[in-house]
Amino acid sequence: MNDTRQQPIRILLAAPRGFCAGVVRAIGIVEKALEKYGAPVYVRHEIVHNRHVVEGLKAKGAVFVEELDDIEDTSRPVIFSAHGVPRAVHDKAAEREMHAIDATCPLVSKVHMEAERHHEAGRHVVLIGHAGHPEVIGTMGQLPQGAITLVTSEREAREITPPDGGGLAYVTQTTLSVDEAAGIVAILKQRFPDIAEPVKDDICYATTNRQRAVKALAEKCDMILVVGAPNSSNSRRLVEVALGSGCPRAMLVQAADEVDWAMVRPGMTIGLTAGASAPEVLVEGVIDAFAERHAIHVELAQVSEENISFRLPKELRD
Repeated sequence: MNDTRQQPIRILLAAPRGFCAGVVRAIGIVEKALEKYGAPVYVRHEIVHNRHVVEGLKAKGAVFVEELDDIEDTSRPVIFSAHGVPRAVHDKAAEREMHAIDATCPLVSKVHMEAERHHEAGRHVVLIGHAGHPEVIGTMGQLPQGAITLVTSEREAREITPPDGGGLAYVTQTTLSVDEAAGIVAILKQRFPDIAEPVKDDICYATTNRQRAVKALAEKCDMILVVGAPNSSNSRRLVEVALGSGCPRAMLVQAADEVDWAMVRPGMTIGLTAGASAPEVLVEGVIDAFAERHAIHVELAQVSEENISFRLPKELRD
């Protein structure tokens, strides 16, 4: 009888993967606030889109709420998530004299400032993004109602009718598929040749790097597993990029217990990566789960290195 363990599974471990600088900063803000002010510290919305991270911070004393009205003790600090919040949320916190700490990713803040600059210059702003995503809600909430038009697809880019006069500019959600966004931008530029564009691409370095790493793996793998949360935009985009780049199968899993083991066969080549809000411990858990079931050979597939970091707010620095 043949031992199937004699045919090892080759795991290609994508790099870069997992936490980005904005996520590291946001988690650090919650941890430092708990250390400095004690529990509870309130967090509006999930600080990042990962259940494992949120549950870990809850265990340390963080209390997650959806709206500021859910906070009765306004003397306690409240932290705004890495995705950013509408200007009205900042205003409401100030009206209630709350101690607000902003954990918005600096790269999202850059998009906010771009949108404000274009609005002040009299331009109508087109935001390329996904409807209902917290980052999109936050960006649209930086300007008066009607000052931004959301475009979610190439079809909408072909149909958009911006206000007459005043010029046009576009910004993008930071966690989009690079290729998908490029297609929408190309249509906007064709239709509106004078549209103002970002000085530097709005799609963040981490999103771009993780998608590049997945593209490099796609045609080499029988399947790619993306560790991440179902409400994580950048994680879902990695699945789409894998499929669009030639991998026959790609799946989003939150942890090892969500892997469809019936689809895994000895001798396969499996690509493994993680979204920007997924901790490395979950990736390690998937590798351990493979090792419990099969002989494995793990190889690092690195396409670039990351050495970016963001400073904590001044009040939380050591």
